[in-house]
Amino acid sequence: MDAIPPLPPEIWDRTPPVAQEMILAQAAALAQQRAWRWTAVTSWVTVFVVRRSRGGKVAQELLGERFWGYLGTARWSAYPWDPTWRRQLCCAHLRRDSAAMIERGGQAQVLGKAWRGQALQMVQGWHRVRDGRLAQTTFARYLWPIRREVERWLEAGQTCGVPKPERRCRKIRKVRQALWTFVRHTGGEPTNNAAARAIRPGVLWRIGSFGTQRADGSRFVEALMTVGATRNQQHRDVLDSLTAACEAALRGEGAPSLLPTPAHLTQGMRPAP
Repeated sequence: MDAIPPLPPEIWDRTPPVAQEMILAQAAALAQQRAWRWTAVTSWVTVFVVRRSRGGKVAQELLGERFWGYLGTARWSAYPWDPTWRRQLCCAHLRRDSAAMIERGGQAQVLGKAWRGQALQMVQGWHRVRDGRLAQTTFARYLWPIRREVERWLEAGQTCGVPKPERRCRKIRKVRQALWTFVRHTGGEPTNNAAARAIRPGVLWRIGSFGTQRADGSRFVEALMTVGATRNQQHRDVLDSLTAACEAALRGEGAPSLLPTPAHLTQGMRPAP
């Protein structure tokens, strides 16, 4: 089965994506090995692929060699090819890290409480920007002391005396520039929650159906989830799109493009929040 071709380059000209690997294992009959479902989400298009790897090559296949946008991700190591100044690490993970540190007690608890407080201020400020109650430039100035505090605690955490938090702090500190990309890039987000929400229906589908048994089944899942999520994002009828694709196949033609047409854009089609 040939690989699904990468997304058209013009997609990335419209909006930066949020990408997240599927970190839960999926049963697939591809040599009886585990598989992962990946998704890339933009303001207008959501794309899924199922692969036996969660490595960087799959991320590059999904985004395409010409990708040159801003990328929101988890901290998984599949994205080292993307420079940190164009990558946004999911700040929601900082809050989860802080909760785990607080539960450990001792010096890790002190560190965790400090992280939690700074992360809360960061997200609250960004919500005001998103809602139009705070200018991006004002938010950038507001965030400077928070950024200094976060990076100060990251440095202190490297010698906090608890091995696991120390390793986590060292790992984050190496890519700390990627914590603040959403501040520099207007329209960016501090989390990759959009990708997490997009991939959730696929997780539930896998649990209920026990995954796919052949490569053809995985390609079917990719195509159906991509069409469904994208058309819902664009507030267009999913059944109409599937019908048009089937009719095109019967005529020996290619499937209709999932990209919004100028007519749809001028009609006020809204991107997904």
